[in-house]
Amino acid sequence: MSAEWQAIWLTLKLATVTTAILLIVATPLAWWLARSRHWLCQPLAAVVAMPLVLPPTVLGFYLLILMAPSGPVGQLTQSLGLGTLPFTFEGLVVASVIYSLPFAVQPLQAAFSGLSERMLEAASTLRASPLDRFFTVVLPLARPGLLTATVLTFAHTIGEFGVVLMIGGNIPGETKVLSVAIYDHVETLEYARAHWLAGGMVAFAFLVLLSLYLINGRLGGHGLKP
Repeated sequence: MSAEWQAIWLTLKLATVTTAILLIVATPLAWWLARSRHWLCQPLAAVVAMPLVLPPTVLGFYLLILMAPSGPVGQLTQSLGLGTLPFTFEGLVVASVIYSLPFAVQPLQAAFSGLSERMLEAASTLRASPLDRFFTVVLPLARPGLLTATVLTFAHTIGEFGVVLMIGGNIPGETKVLSVAIYDHVETLEYARAHWLAGGMVAFAFLVLLSLYLINGRLGGHGLKP
């Protein structure tokens, strides 16, 4: 397998794993942020949204410090016999989950906030448990937000650069993702190869934006609109 295809495969693998983890993590978090009136909601929402405004290299730097052998996370993973996370695929997953968190949480939070209280009350009068209401009423009604969160998270992970470069470095077949491969080609003046990969990214970005418009237009979805 060529270096380019290795980078594409690794990027798709990273985006898939990150999206799956974030949908599991972000769904209950978004529900709590949308429905709770606890004083911690606003501070937690601000923490979740921080990757939207922080430079990726800043986030990557502090994650690298935390996951280094002398850092608290690094010491924990070593004590558990897991080694250290920097410059591994697992480290890329952790960094990507944190960096893409708002792209999963915010569309879901918007969808949950827009749910009709009458629908939930009707399900409650039919003696549906909170868990039953969530899976049979909430998630089907929030489907547009769920689809938006999935598409945005996957696409955002595909385009990551600063965070993955700081955490993963540039190891072919292990941590060299598509954005890093493009940077390498430009740095070595291999513009033809860079054009091939970058053009694919441009087409992918267009399809993502088009799909978001279709999701929000046809299904009347809630979420981050481009």
